[in-house]
Amino acid sequence: MPNEISRIWVYLAEQPLLWLTLTIVLYIAAGTVSRLAKGHPLVHPVVITIAVLIAVLLATDTNYDTYFDGAQFIHFLLGPATVALAIPLYDNRSQIRALWLPLLIACLAGAGAAAASAVGLAWLLGASLQTLMSLAPKSVTTPIAMGVAEQLGGLPSLTASVVVITGIVGAVVAGPLFQVIRVQDDRARGFALGVASHGFGTAQALTISTTAGAFAGLGLGMAGLMTAFLLPLAYRLLGS
Repeated sequence: MPNEISRIWVYLAEQPLLWLTLTIVLYIAAGTVSRLAKGHPLVHPVVITIAVLIAVLLATDTNYDTYFDGAQFIHFLLGPATVALAIPLYDNRSQIRALWLPLLIACLAGAGAAAASAVGLAWLLGASLQTLMSLAPKSVTTPIAMGVAEQLGGLPSLTASVVVITGIVGAVVAGPLFQVIRVQDDRARGFALGVASHGFGTAQALTISTTAGAFAGLGLGMAGLMTAFLLPLAYRLLGS
């Protein structure tokens, strides 16, 4: 029986749809668990899905490239999904236009605090300059963060890992934190999630409301642009 199961697994592992199907099924199941737990942050669907996928890959001795070959369609959909954020942005354009100055100031403060806190804490712990530059863009979406880190002399691979961790942590703790500090406005919730936790935060904001999702998408884009332009400039000014 073990040999038969092993042969079946070898066959399935060679099929590109296996990992795509497994990822989707796990996320749906994780969403059900999260709803049963009434949205408890420790059972966030993304956290559960990632944990189970890692366990499966380790248990089956499957490398990431093999997994990605099957699940890359999800990666492809990131582009259209990001572009689709323009729809709620357009629907809320009047509110965004009226709040452009507070949003601009909030984004500058949020993006600056994210970079400064990461670099400052790592510096106090004795991290190397390369590590500091890898951590600086941790709160923006992965493609921008990796590009900025490379420009600053950091390690893009380390940056990508830290970005994912930042997004997960932000999405998990946001709900309880909003309750503690009594933030009720969906616009503020969404914008904070987008600025601090990029794509993960935006996905979480969309579960709050379409308004929160719109402002999260705006925060994601603004933080990415500001970080891409201002962080290298700040590095050059401080380095000189």
